[in-house]
Amino acid sequence: MVTPLRYHDLSDEVRQLYPWPGEDLVLPSGHRLHYLDEGEGHPLLMVHGNPTWSFYWRNLVHGLSDRYRCVVPDHLGCGLSDKPQDWSYRMADHAKNVVALIDELDLDNITLVVHDWGGAIGMTAALQRPDRIRRVIVFNTAAFYGPLPWTIRLGRLPVVGQLAVLGLNGFARLALRWATTQPAHYRGAVGEGYLAPYRSWEERIATLRFIQDIPIERRHPTRPDMEALEAEFDCFADRPSLIVWGAKDFCFNDTFLARWVGAYPDAEVHRLAEIGHYVVEDGGKHVVRTVRDWLTRHPLGA
Repeated sequence: MVTPLRYHDLSDEVRQLYPWPGEDLVLPSGHRLHYLDEGEGHPLLMVHGNPTWSFYWRNLVHGLSDRYRCVVPDHLGCGLSDKPQDWSYRMADHAKNVVALIDELDLDNITLVVHDWGGAIGMTAALQRPDRIRRVIVFNTAAFYGPLPWTIRLGRLPVVGQLAVLGLNGFARLALRWATTQPAHYRGAVGEGYLAPYRSWEERIATLRFIQDIPIERRHPTRPDMEALEAEFDCFADRPSLIVWGAKDFCFNDTFLARWVGAYPDAEVHRLAEIGHYVVEDGGKHVVRTVRDWLTRHPLGA
């Protein structure tokens, strides 16, 4: 197994932005899942996508952990978690890991917070523990199948995709340009933080596997799981929900937003006209204030 990046390996500049060593959970598979567990109160379970890691949620952790318990896992293959080369990297198996974390920490009264692949993974996990989910916060994501841009389809090409994603770290590097409307913001420590866990071919395994796990083909092994999720992803529509959407997302566009609004008609929706796919990063303090205000207006009680 490749030796994963650990917290002490991060630069001083990145640790200033992300000042939490975190905790580890040994999964039933024997692999180590890294996660943050900061603050006290009702838990906010933040589930990231590809090619990010818990670093993506740091502004929310900074801004909310004085009042809430922020639980933020790194998926296997991502961030400071183990990066096994022979693990499945299927959506359903990532969801099982999230369920294992919920059970290990005995999380209840959960506010599920999702972005990118975290939507499908987090919602799949939530459907296995539905009584523990009390609120839902959605950033640009899907819990259903939708059209893919050509840029992501390129990453699925057998040889070109492997060379670009694994050899050049192209997907993560290009995301710092394409997933944002503020590329200058990602120079220096911010960009370094996003790229830090993906130093080598082997450490980029999850980035590629996430792309390959998008169930485009009818016989794709994840297709039945995605179809089952799509049939039930509106099951939390009776609970308070917030949708914060970057309108300039190159992948999850307003077609995806319309699906969420159709399934969650009572959701409070903030469509941010000048924000890209990395909503929490691009939106900065405005997004933190939006989430904090909404949480305050939708309390869960003691």
